[in-house]
Amino acid sequence: MLKNYSSAIEFYLLGFPGSKELHDILFSTFFFLYLVTLMGNMLIVLMVCVDKRLQSPMYFFLGHLSVLEILITSVVVPLMLWGLLSSGIQAISLSACAVQLYLYLSLGTSEIILMGAMAVDRYVAVCNPLRYNIIMNSSTCIWVVIASWVFGFLFQIWPVYATFQLTFCKSNVLDHFYCDRGQLLKLACDNTLFTEFILFLMAVFVINGSMIPTVVSYTYIICTILKIPSVSGRRKAFSTCASHFTFVVIGYGTCLFLYVKPKQTQAAEYNRVASVMVLVVTPFLNPFIFTLRNDKFIEAFRHNLRRCYQFLKD
Repeated sequence: MLKNYSSAIEFYLLGFPGSKELHDILFSTFFFLYLVTLMGNMLIVLMVCVDKRLQSPMYFFLGHLSVLEILITSVVVPLMLWGLLSSGIQAISLSACAVQLYLYLSLGTSEIILMGAMAVDRYVAVCNPLRYNIIMNSSTCIWVVIASWVFGFLFQIWPVYATFQLTFCKSNVLDHFYCDRGQLLKLACDNTLFTEFILFLMAVFVINGSMIPTVVSYTYIICTILKIPSVSGRRKAFSTCASHFTFVVIGYGTCLFLYVKPKQTQAAEYNRVASVMVLVVTPFLNPFIFTLRNDKFIEAFRHNLRRCYQFLKD
């Protein structure tokens, strides 16, 4: 590995510490979670595309959310699994590292924006049900999704560019399983305090920009639900947004834990555990959160399963 050089041209990912036996256990666990994540989110996308009962704004957003989950995990997890399987230090070029970091941050930003849009959608559905189809028409939904994708990919250009303009002359070893920005800043010989401060402000801007409409929307939703006289009516109204509310709590919690901190160069173990939560555990849970207690989705799934069975039988 390089020791005395002006700037790194490639990095070495240390991955997870521990013995080969531990790596084998981690590989089996993460591989299973990754497969379930892919199958669960692909099933959601497929069902939203083929079943007319799921042709509504809520499921339209859910389909795009599932696409983002698939892409985010696929940017990082396969490389992480290969590192666990090979039980060695992985080399990654400077350009590949930049692309991985850019895709991961851009897709994550788009997902955060979409979370806020889904909260507003639930607000309109609960608080203005008679105008729901007018406000959340197909044109509005398409533009919201396009805006979330475009904003995510444009917003992260400068942060990634600024990160890779630094001179990485301390080492070329990243104590992580992917090109984590905090670990990259640790290797820089430049003064990164200003860059870290700007990155902190940008993270606060994105997350608060999505969280504020989410909090306001759910405040109105809760107030509206509490005014419904019947218990069954309150339960039905809450069930329309319970899945998204659970997803929001987990999603914002992990994002705040990982990104909204003034000091980006946290301890490697802190970043590794938080990244596993964001990249492996949360995407694994989301398909179950959105489908297990969703009667309409389960009904549509059973219907299409019967159709497939009949088709194969005939």
